[in-house]
Amino acid sequence: MTTPTLGPTDQVLIPFDEMRAVLCQIFERHGTSAEVAAALADNCAAAQRDGAMSHGLFRIPGYVSTLKSGWVDGKAVPVVEDKAPGFLSVDAANGYAQPAYRAAYEAFVRKVRANGIALLAIRRSHHFAALWPDVEPLAREGLVALTMVNSMACVVPSGGNKALFGTNPIAFAAPRENGDPLVFDLATSATAHGDIQIAARAGHEVPIGYGVDRHGEPTTKPKEILEGGALLPFGGEHGAHKGSALAMMVELLAAALTGGNFSFEFDWSQHPGAQSPYTGQLIIAIDPSLTSGQNFAQRCETLVQAMADAGQQRQPGDRRYEQRARSMAHGVPVDAAQWQQLLELAGPAHA
Repeated sequence: MTTPTLGPTDQVLIPFDEMRAVLCQIFERHGTSAEVAAALADNCAAAQRDGAMSHGLFRIPGYVSTLKSGWVDGKAVPVVEDKAPGFLSVDAANGYAQPAYRAAYEAFVRKVRANGIALLAIRRSHHFAALWPDVEPLAREGLVALTMVNSMACVVPSGGNKALFGTNPIAFAAPRENGDPLVFDLATSATAHGDIQIAARAGHEVPIGYGVDRHGEPTTKPKEILEGGALLPFGGEHGAHKGSALAMMVELLAAALTGGNFSFEFDWSQHPGAQSPYTGQLIIAIDPSLTSGQNFAQRCETLVQAMADAGQQRQPGDRRYEQRARSMAHGVPVDAAQWQQLLELAGPAHA
């Protein structure tokens, strides 16, 4: 593809399949296997398609830098271990969590169907992408799903004075009878780390309460948060203990329970350029068809209607679905200069 010459603020509209193919080429060219490339490309392309810019194409240079540093094994082959009737464990072998999840997905769903509930514990894994793509497919199969992953220490616990927790996101998905699944994906920090990075690159300030500088003082300058400072838990001045408690829960479930590292336990200092946390992920899925006999998707629809009647105009996931439809109909919006950079990363065939 030849990208037209455009100004620095212009956007181009890229067909989804073309974008995904370019991302696959980038990953393979910079050290992953074809299987790993496909899993990572699916995640990043889906995030960009759905408007989650901080986890879309923005992440590609970080993946490339991390692969180049030797911090992650882009050709790792995950090992799936059947631990119990409702328990699968995956050793990601210092690879990415997405291909580890993909390797276990079909067996995981079978366990959920057979037992009504199952959990999938991924360890020795790297994940710094969006989480909702991990649970939405389960909801489309009629299952209720919950996942969480810890990251690198960049969040101060409530009442603390140094970074200890990761942003530690939690994603949830539930099937609806008459619509796309209800899906949310949120950080337990005041905002996502990627959003702070985007604000820093754009030269924008962030709201007070998002983070502190290296001296522990509140700041609106994203660079001060990133350079020696830290993020704060969500909840604000009087509710940060709630975000902090959830971040603690994620550390225990995504790291301690799976066998992964806590957010503060790994050392990447010998790998300049490394950006992906080396931690763990937990996925829990439930088959609601085995409950008291009520149609869960129908009950979900009743709740959605009640929320709408109460004045909630947007339901979890609506914004993503609306942007997804636009992207699939017209092309995925991408900053032109960013797209040109990605074509160069993909190699001569795409430049």
